[in-house]
Amino acid sequence: MFGYIKPEKPELRVREYEEYGGIYCTLCRRLGKDYGPAARLVLNYDCTFYAILAFAASEEPNIKFHESRCVVNPLKKCIFCSDDSRELLISSALTVILAYYKLKDDIADSGFLRKAACCLLYPSFYFRHRNAAKKYPELEKIVAESMEAQKAAEKDKSPKIDSCAEPTAKMLGKILEWTVCGELESGTPKARIANEFGYYLGRWVYLMDAADDIEKDIAQKSFNPFAEKFHLTACSEQEAIGKAKNYANQVMNGTLSRLCTVADLMECSRFGSIVHNVVFMGLPQIQKEKLFTKENGNVRPI
Repeated sequence: MFGYIKPEKPELRVREYEEYGGIYCTLCRRLGKDYGPAARLVLNYDCTFYAILAFAASEEPNIKFHESRCVVNPLKKCIFCSDDSRELLISSALTVILAYYKLKDDIADSGFLRKAACCLLYPSFYFRHRNAAKKYPELEKIVAESMEAQKAAEKDKSPKIDSCAEPTAKMLGKILEWTVCGELESGTPKARIANEFGYYLGRWVYLMDAADDIEKDIAQKSFNPFAEKFHLTACSEQEAIGKAKNYANQVMNGTLSRLCTVADLMECSRFGSIVHNVVFMGLPQIQKEKLFTKENGNVRPI
């Protein structure tokens, strides 16, 4: 995950904002308990939303919030909830597993300095990842298979944008379906909706990351599906890059449209308003900010 799945904070109610922050802080604490203090460094908005989504899809989420001291800064008070729920345990493991594979990907594709830094971190995260994979082998299998499929898609002689986004989309779809329904409810309407929601969210995340990194990937000569489609190089003019971003924006708008449709079908027992805030306002806002930086000072949610 890449940190793009954020709420539009000005549109959250005070209670919703506190509960969102409470899940974020509790996941931070859970990461420290399960995988050591350094694991808190990989905490991100994406896995926080995943935890909220898991709670929202649960039939009876038993969750209560309370105020306590921040585990990182004891002088600061934060909102927390019970950190022993299945949703937070799975979210904690998923955060570590995804961070491990992201680290491996950076080692394979980054420049010398970043690769050296990632190599220094690798031994520590190898053991954290092994611990998470033992606890949740289902998660490990889904993510590992997705990473292999991603490599194969990007090594194709003529990689298509849809085929490159497919592994991440399928990965998040399978993860969300497994989290919400498990194996016993596979094939039920609830499972299909969870899978579809995860699929379109994962597809959007991949496309957003690729579009956001066009200039960086061109400079580093790294693979980028939009750069490949528009034959962009380090010598390409800004107008050509702008055309690629406009095309990316259109593709992501189509994906967001499907995601919004599925979001309306999800039955959320709690946190449904936060989920809708992220999907209907947060994601479009991030998309605008990342793709059209000149408009950053005058953008509004759509």
